[in-house]
Amino acid sequence: MNNEIIARALANTGIEKLNEMQQAVLDAGTTKDMLLLSPTGSGKTLAFLLPLLTTLTPGEERIQALIIAPSRELALQIETVFRSLGAGYKVYCCYGGHPIRMEKKSLEYPPAVLIGTPGRIVDHLDRGTIDLDTVRTLILDEFDKSLELGFLKEMKEILSHLPGVRRRVLTSATAAVDIPDFIGMAAPVRLSFLKDVKEAKGLTLRIVKSPVKDKLETLYKLLGELNGESALIFCNFRETVERVSSYLTEMGVDNEYFHGGMEQPERERALSHFRNGSATVFISTDLASRGLDIPEVQHVIHYHLPVNEEAYVHRNGRTARMNAEGNAFLILNEVETVPEYITREPKEFFLPEVARKPLRPEWVTLTINRGKRDKLSKKDVVGFLFQKGGLEKDELGIVEVKESCSFAAVKRNKLSALLERIRDEKIKNMKAKFI
Repeated sequence: MNNEIIARALANTGIEKLNEMQQAVLDAGTTKDMLLLSPTGSGKTLAFLLPLLTTLTPGEERIQALIIAPSRELALQIETVFRSLGAGYKVYCCYGGHPIRMEKKSLEYPPAVLIGTPGRIVDHLDRGTIDLDTVRTLILDEFDKSLELGFLKEMKEILSHLPGVRRRVLTSATAAVDIPDFIGMAAPVRLSFLKDVKEAKGLTLRIVKSPVKDKLETLYKLLGELNGESALIFCNFRETVERVSSYLTEMGVDNEYFHGGMEQPERERALSHFRNGSATVFISTDLASRGLDIPEVQHVIHYHLPVNEEAYVHRNGRTARMNAEGNAFLILNEVETVPEYITREPKEFFLPEVARKPLRPEWVTLTINRGKRDKLSKKDVVGFLFQKGGLEKDELGIVEVKESCSFAAVKRNKLSALLERIRDEKIKNMKAKFI
């Protein structure tokens, strides 16, 4: 293991010390297949990328490593972490939801590391735009989720195009994993950091009773009691996600929703608004329970009961991580009961008769219709908003630059004046729309 490469990469990220799991992965070396089991949010991405750096060969214009993720957001997150390491290798991310022609052009010059979702990787294989013969390392991140989402056929197809793979790394946030034979794992090193506990120490579980079958009014009352703190609401169906969001919007609650049927730009916008605090209420299917780069939340709300214990554990894993504290609320109507797998008796959380209006976030999002494809950087956006927009440091929050647009969190009471100041300004000598 080249310690100099690792040290340089860590210095670039600003990380001073690896956690126990990351150090164990590093110590295990790069000669054997590996199965890594570790909770969501524990730093698995950095754990498998650091050893990978030491196996890459400079100057090779071919794909040396393939990383497959079950969702677009996770694939993009892996790409972001890899770039932050500053290793100097070309990396590229392929995913659905945007035109494939953009990817075809970029792939004319093969990256050292290719990241992608199963469906889009197969699409490129069918078109002949990628050659995986030279791949030596295969990493399947949250691989059980890929199989669960119905990518079995695609995964088999991809594996059949990897004749030169020397090492396979599989990661998962759950212990209930079966490794299919076609993956070809040979006596892997098994590292498990999953504790045999159903609930985190800092998690407080509460029941909220809905007097009627429809839980919308109960949910609204509950949100009014949370003091504007972040809440992640889980529903079992896409239609319910949108219905809940529409109701809350009508009631004046700033919220975003998220599910697998949305177009990629919509998904990115929703996630950015939740990450930067301009929406503190986020409604989603179980797609948001793992594999997404979203901040830890104070409150998890089970609008629908989880389909099983595993879903319950992963949902709750979005709060009370490490040493933090958090709350999980089960909203039950008159015909529902607490699932048997919840062994700890939850206390009831009583709601007031008259609902209090949920607090609005202190941040709003400014959207700029320019992004990475216009060679715009985060530094460009920040400099523009300070110099031309006249914002002070504490008036600008999280800034994210996407492929075709950028998002900047701005204090709510500063947005109107900001829009007035920048309305006719150019950013990096480009005309732009500011919304």
